[in-house]
Amino acid sequence: MLLKGRRQIFSSVSEVTTENLPGVLRKAFLIHEQNRREELYLHKMYRGKQDVLYRTKEVRPEINNKITENHAYEITEFKKGYQFGEPVQYVQRGKCDIHGADGEESAVSYLNELMQDDYKQTKDTELGEWLFATGHAYRMVLPGDDIPFETYIPFAPNTFVVYSSDFRHRPLLGVTYCIRDDGQKEATVYSKDTCWLVCGDEVQKLSPHVLGQVPIIEYVANPSRIGCFEPVIPMLNALNAIASDRMDGVDQFIQSLMKFINCDIDPETFRELKELGAIKITSTDQRRADVEVMTNELNQTQVQTLVDYTYQMILTICGVPDRRASAGGNTGQALIIGQGWTMAEANARQVDQMYRRSEREFLKLVLRILRDTTSVPVALQKLNLSDIDIKFSRNRTDNLLVKTEAMLNQLNAGVHPRIAISSVGLYSDPEQVWNDSQEYMGKWKVDKDANNTAASGE
Repeated sequence: MLLKGRRQIFSSVSEVTTENLPGVLRKAFLIHEQNRREELYLHKMYRGKQDVLYRTKEVRPEINNKITENHAYEITEFKKGYQFGEPVQYVQRGKCDIHGADGEESAVSYLNELMQDDYKQTKDTELGEWLFATGHAYRMVLPGDDIPFETYIPFAPNTFVVYSSDFRHRPLLGVTYCIRDDGQKEATVYSKDTCWLVCGDEVQKLSPHVLGQVPIIEYVANPSRIGCFEPVIPMLNALNAIASDRMDGVDQFIQSLMKFINCDIDPETFRELKELGAIKITSTDQRRADVEVMTNELNQTQVQTLVDYTYQMILTICGVPDRRASAGGNTGQALIIGQGWTMAEANARQVDQMYRRSEREFLKLVLRILRDTTSVPVALQKLNLSDIDIKFSRNRTDNLLVKTEAMLNQLNAGVHPRIAISSVGLYSDPEQVWNDSQEYMGKWKVDKDANNTAASGE
């Protein structure tokens, strides 16, 4: 299967209605089915169901080992753990005087608590599996029952988003479906203000919603929607083939064929030979008779050189550090650069930017729901998207002294403590650290009244 990333689905209609919905879905499903086949293939490969399991062998077909070195799983798990090993947190962006119900915690901290109640970290990990394995994933958010909102990670091969074909590429429809026992697709379709239930040619319009946008958000790992191991699938298949052929070589060496020279042997005598381990032969026609074992052992040194080269290229292309590599020095920074951690961080930052774009669309929906929820503090209802920044926490403990010195220098230079805490990457929830530490950071507090008096010259 030739894979070059997933296809984005477009429609030329300006607005989706009950009348034109079947036609839009019919065209969208043609593209989605192609994506779906590839997504299922990639996810099966991540789970270990790879091409080597279907290989055939012409010579000595009885010896046909099928070994899967699941580097697709290794690459995906590294990316997922590196990106979402720590919770994605929201921090207050810029200066803001919004406070929660108790007058101490900010509304952003309360938002983080709501996300924790919704198990967002666990759902981010689930989203990351599809994101890195297939190149894109989906999150769905709706008003909740016990909590203000609930998020869901729909099954990616059964979900898609249709965008407008104009230059804005606005989301027109979000579709998620299941396949019933009779083989019919039962789809739930959302536009920015309407929900439909579609089964075959039947379209049922459900109650309108007031969210103002499509509640299914697509997350992409890169603009081409390419999975993290997708560019190296031929090399992954090559490594599987080498591992399988190596095992075949061992089996064939142990189960070598026997060569009989100038002598005949019947099947019964050969069976006795295998049982007794010895045979008596007689020379005939003045020709020397002999029995030999046909052996040709695989050169493991040369094969290992090819394996090491292929594996190294896979890690380099995918941006995964090589734990066996060495930079030639013994300093921490030299090892970080030599083993590929710098490249891994650069790739992760690119994913961060793509993730932020979709996450802000998700936050728009969440804030829209919170504005209509009377059970949350008023300050949270007034929270704006511009007040929130999305924070990824990685490598919190490396270069610990450097990071603490950087934070101290920023504080001494007059940088706001909230900004200093969030910029050094020491904490998974810098907003909560700032709230809990305010009473202990008195030396960096500024007397606003005194500054205003001095500025006015009174």
